[in-house]
Amino acid sequence: MDGFFCDLKKYRLLKGLTQEELAQMVGVRRETVMRLEKAQYNPSLKLAFDLAKAVEAPIEVLFRFED
Repeated sequence: MDGFFCDLKKYRLLKGLTQEELAQMVGVRRETVMRLEKAQYNPSLKLAFDLAKAVEAPIEVLFRFED
């Protein structure tokens, strides 16, 4: 997606989590986490907040939209 950037992988790895573990923590499939990390999927606001809480990073650091 043009202009969408996601740093989820960086923060997931800092927490020592696998994609599967993170997915289970927030109630999605591992494929969803994989697509997010590749910036191929725009998360719902609820999912974005759940992910930010799980990796203990500010939501605005994990997800960015730029022109």
